[in-house]
Parts: sequence; C-alpha cells; structure tokens
Amino acid sequence: MKIKQLSIFLQNRMGSLSKPLEVLSDADVNIRAMCMADTSEFGILRLVVDDPEKGKEALEKNNFLVKITDIIGVEMNDTPGGLTTVLKIIKDNEIDLEYLYAFSHDKAEKAILLLHADKLDELIEALEENNIIIVQAEEVYNL
Repeated sequence: MKIKQLSIFLQNRMGSLSKPLEVLSDADVNIRAMCMADTSEFGILRLVVDDPEKGKEALEKNNFLVKITDIIGVEMNDTPGGLTTVLKIIKDNEIDLEYLYAFSHDKAEKAILLLHADKLDELIEALEENNIIIVQAEEVYNL
C-alpha cells in the first residue's frame, strides 16, 4: 500500500536537476511522478519511479545522497473540489501533512494525490474511513 519515494538532495545551482535524471535514464528507471522543493542553498527532488531500489542504487553509485521515504497515493476526482474533499478529511482528523503532489493519469476524471505525513498509518485509516481509495504502490510503479 505504501509507495517508496526517492528523495535526492541537490545543490541549488543551475543544471543540478539534469544529472540525477540522466543517471536514472541510463539505469532504465522510469519516473512516474516528480516534485522539486528548494531553499537558497539546496533542493530536494522527490521522485516516484518504477523501481525504487534500482533507482536508489544507481543514484548512490553516482554520489547522490538518496533517501527512500514511504508515502501514500490516493485516488481523487480530477474535477474542481477534488483536492479540497481529501484535504478536509485530513484537517478534520487533525493530521499534519508534510507535503503533497499530484498527477493525472489515464483513468477518466481521476488523479492520484501523493501524500506524506509523520503519522502515515493514521492518515491511511482516516482516508479509508471516509471512502477515499488508497492506490496500491504497484499500480503507481506500473503506470
């Protein structure tokens, strides 16, 4: 159920994003979703890939600092208010999100929302209790 996400720490300078993406490409690791956050000194590139262990190994062989983090994916309506519905459940259950990002895919009128919180199991429980579909990791890896 939990999705393995790669978090890659990068220096915040021009061109730093291209090298890890080249490494993954050369290792035949396909990116499913991506999010970049930065400060003035460094950035964190968060990736969901089709083979997290293979991606981590390839990146580490090329001297990148990589961490695997558990996140979850939920299916939401790809319509106005779809995200709001999910966020209201999270707020009502007093769960503190650390970050989120989303992407659309080939399911009609559906998108996948990727979420990370300290209390991931509580988050899963709250969402399931409110009939939010938790997307299986393999489904995301194989998109």
